[in-house]
Amino acid sequence: MRFYTTQHQFYCGIDLHARSMFLCIMDQSGKVLLHRNFHATPDALLVAVDPYREDIVVAVECIFTWYWIADLCSREGIAFVLGHALYMKAIHGGKTKNDKIDSQKIASLLRSGMIPMAYVYPQGMRSTRDLLRRRLYLARQHAELQTHIQNTNTQYNLPYFEKRIDRRSNRAGIGIRFTDPVVRTSVEVDAALMDAIHQQILTIERQINAQVPEHDPVAIHLLRSIPGVGKTLALVILYEIHDIRRFPTVGNFISYARLVKCTHESGGKRKTGPNNKIGNVHLKWTFSEAACLFLRKNERAKLYHRRLVSRYGKAKALSIIAQKLGRTVYTMLKRRTPYDARRFFETLT
Repeated sequence: MRFYTTQHQFYCGIDLHARSMFLCIMDQSGKVLLHRNFHATPDALLVAVDPYREDIVVAVECIFTWYWIADLCSREGIAFVLGHALYMKAIHGGKTKNDKIDSQKIASLLRSGMIPMAYVYPQGMRSTRDLLRRRLYLARQHAELQTHIQNTNTQYNLPYFEKRIDRRSNRAGIGIRFTDPVVRTSVEVDAALMDAIHQQILTIERQINAQVPEHDPVAIHLLRSIPGVGKTLALVILYEIHDIRRFPTVGNFISYARLVKCTHESGGKRKTGPNNKIGNVHLKWTFSEAACLFLRKNERAKLYHRRLVSRYGKAKALSIIAQKLGRTVYTMLKRRTPYDARRFFETLT
């Protein structure tokens, strides 16, 4: 957890909503100078902070509406802090909660140097990252439809499909095998939706591929040197990380990627903490997927995986490999070196 400790003359806490924002501006002594509700517009914010522009910092909680304030502060040269929503317990723990109280608590945390910071993702890459996340959502919907077709086929005890139905050419006439017209319609609807989603995924991929040369093609090439990591996984890793230098150590990175479980310790007793979901869910998915693909056509990896399974079980074995891949990616991007199989397996225990 990182805290914003830079001192300023004025501190502005904003409880932000889609169409309104409650501002609280206080000075270094904690005196409230402004405390009122505004429409959530750039002009309203600039007018509110204008008397204090000499030395002010603005903070908002990390919810879906923060983009425009971060971009506005960047253009206007105003210091901006993005508060980590899950760590800001002072806001959620009070007996009474409303916009006015929350904005003052944000300003107080900011003034005291106790506001936990979330990463302000740069504007230039933000839209491409969000588009990649949308592609992931569509891919999951595509997989759910495919699973429904396969389950329906099993419900009626029909022969297995001879070819992979995730490919569009193999889904032609897929409803013919079902004699019940209602069931046939259900399956054909699934197939039609899969076709439509597949076309949208292709459209997204074309758009993303056009954006990649503008950012870091060398990093994409390095990531694709890992067995099983294709272009899509490499893109997700790159855009979710953005800059590997923002993680001081490999431990910070694998914690952010949810590849390790947190522990709580008190009085010499340790237990698994309740905050395992703090971190980047998209990186967690990416490395879990990469661990499965890493084992394909990789005999050395399969041998190591079997050893882990015999000791820890299948689920934990894949988690260990995913964590190792996370450590490998951190080192590769930090040193700008490609995947080294010899080094990867030498450090395995």
